[in-house]
Amino acid sequence: MCWCLTVISLLTQKNVIVKDAKGVGVIKVGIVGGTGYTGVELLRLLAVHPDVEILAVTSRSGAGSAVADTYPNLRGFLSLPFSEPTIDNLSQCDLVFFATPNGIAMDMAPQLIDCGVKVIDLAADFRLQDPAVSEQWYGKPHACVDLLEEAVYGLPEVNRERIRAARVVANPGCYPTAVQLAFLPLLEKGLIDPSVLIADAKSGVSGAGRQANVGSLLCEASESFKAYGLSGHRHLPEITQELNRQTKESVNLTFIPHLTPMIRGIHATCYGQLIGESSAVTDTELQALFEQRYENEPFIDVMPAGSMPETRSVKGSNICRIAVHRPQGGNTVVILSVIDNLVKGAAGQAVHNMNLMYGLDEKAGLGQVPMMP
Repeated sequence: MCWCLTVISLLTQKNVIVKDAKGVGVIKVGIVGGTGYTGVELLRLLAVHPDVEILAVTSRSGAGSAVADTYPNLRGFLSLPFSEPTIDNLSQCDLVFFATPNGIAMDMAPQLIDCGVKVIDLAADFRLQDPAVSEQWYGKPHACVDLLEEAVYGLPEVNRERIRAARVVANPGCYPTAVQLAFLPLLEKGLIDPSVLIADAKSGVSGAGRQANVGSLLCEASESFKAYGLSGHRHLPEITQELNRQTKESVNLTFIPHLTPMIRGIHATCYGQLIGESSAVTDTELQALFEQRYENEPFIDVMPAGSMPETRSVKGSNICRIAVHRPQGGNTVVILSVIDNLVKGAAGQAVHNMNLMYGLDEKAGLGQVPMMP
């Protein structure tokens, strides 16, 4: 039961999008956790989205202060203050984004859903479909298993139609986005051995979040490069779960993340072994496979044969650039996949999911040209 509106009023009011003066639908959105890097990326994108009105931006620590005082890049684009993350406040929205630490969305989502509000969670509360696996990796029993079962994994290139009908969307992680998009075409066609997959991925420091952390300090991260999470990274079960949906055999993935001295970006170098008759596939056929698989995907750029995509070429955009290689003509296929971890790896993908949920142009609010240099 919603705390601030009756069920009857909700049934008559929710899912009816307000029209602006031109008769265009306006989606009222709220953002829980507006002070982190993912939250401000959402604000940057949504502030200029033609079909969105930002109704609430919440922060317990910043409540009452202007959002633009924390993030001056939003001056002139957003005049809202931060507010408390209450159900009364957020239930006025059509859709709420959770850009919060893990464990927050699962506590609030059931009440919002009861109020007729749709939810996109940019944390991990709804990504892992097995509650026991979720608790194992995130250390907290799941608070709403029924919604976990209902939640749709928000990778549009795979689940586009299911996302359109969803009430709860689990926005994919940054590493999982880059890695899955690299392996998908090959696994879907059964060309590589799913039991021998390797993903060697590098991320910018913003992936660690905005909270104080010694490892993220300039003097610690600059002019250095290191691997981490080899004993088990939280994104490993997410990647494995979703890749298992694309193949009849069980996926065995070696996933090695690295921290690089840059602010934004993920570069995933992914390795697969051709099996059986697929060993006879030509480089031209491999290139054509990727081009055909992503031909109609608005945010996937399959680069020309021999290309080496750079993280700076996607900075600030919702684009994933991919290149496929076959070194020395052997049985190893190497796929290079680059994204901006805060956009295609987080906020941009969330906006893409929102566009699908409300029947909008998929590219609405996401037409930014990548920033160079």
